[in-house]
Amino acid sequence: MSVERVSLIIPGKNAAKTIRLCLDSVIPMLADKPTLSDDPKQDNPSSPLTEIIFVDDGSTDNTADIVGEYADHAVKCIPSGGKGPGGARNVGWRAATGDLCWFIDSDCVADSQALNTLLPHLTDPEVAGAGGSYTNMFPDSLLACLIHEEIVQRHRQMPGEVNFLGGFDVIYRKSVLENVGGFDEHEVNGPGSPGAEDIELSYRIHQAGHKMRFEPKSLVGHHHPTNLRRYLRSQRHHGYWRAHLHLKHRSEGAGDAYSSLVDNLQPPVAMLILAAIPTLLYPPARWVLPALILLLALMQLPMTVRLIARTASLKYALFAPMGVLRAFARGFGLSWGVLTAITGGGR
Repeated sequence: MSVERVSLIIPGKNAAKTIRLCLDSVIPMLADKPTLSDDPKQDNPSSPLTEIIFVDDGSTDNTADIVGEYADHAVKCIPSGGKGPGGARNVGWRAATGDLCWFIDSDCVADSQALNTLLPHLTDPEVAGAGGSYTNMFPDSLLACLIHEEIVQRHRQMPGEVNFLGGFDVIYRKSVLENVGGFDEHEVNGPGSPGAEDIELSYRIHQAGHKMRFEPKSLVGHHHPTNLRRYLRSQRHHGYWRAHLHLKHRSEGAGDAYSSLVDNLQPPVAMLILAAIPTLLYPPARWVLPALILLLALMQLPMTVRLIARTASLKYALFAPMGVLRAFARGFGLSWGVLTAITGGGR
């Protein structure tokens, strides 16, 4: 089977702090293009990567100026007008000339073999897409490590064929994107917010009868959050868009290749804890609140134990309280998401 051309699409907004590292990591993969060191021995004449498209989704910092510095390296900068991550990705792949569209995020740094390890999966004509995993750009941050090692643990448990692929390192056939209509731009896509458009797309591709594969050897370094307050804020957004996602794809509510029913139940349990506070005023029902608190704590136990066992580090016992806080943050977002879905209102 002949090698298909690959277009790389990088959506981003206010990515000035990370986009240079991102572009520096992928430019050496371009076909017939020297690396940033201008060493001709580093050329990639056989590389299928033919173009890099950065989609600027309404940045107010100097992101576009930084990307403009890479024009000589076949990097195109296309504005999307603040459509949100789903809309930005659609602008990118529709402008692409390649047969395959590889997506990474603007806060990711691609490993030199990130693309090469995904491509073999696409030699199977029944496979519509393939996705990879993360490395941690902030190994000295406790919060970043807790977030990262949980992701790694989940990825280690994922099968080869999946019904879920994240948008941070994923490649799809352009023909499949055309057939399913691309990323959602309305129900699960949030301008200025981390939405669920990548998950929703993978659900639709799977439901259309296509195969998708997970490749753990394809890696991109990620700038995980290092500030707890900002992380919990992002998780509130996560809960909001998950509400819309599961209302749209109710058959996936029990979990997917990445998350389980227990994961999806944690935010509702957190909200039940708050709702149960008045039971303390009624002696026969005083057991309800502590029972719910215990239940939420026990839900953190399996992942906490796995992280400690795999890393041999007791610092991952702190995953349990982080998981509880995250459940509340997601619960607030989930509640707001359900309310807006029912009333037809917005955020």
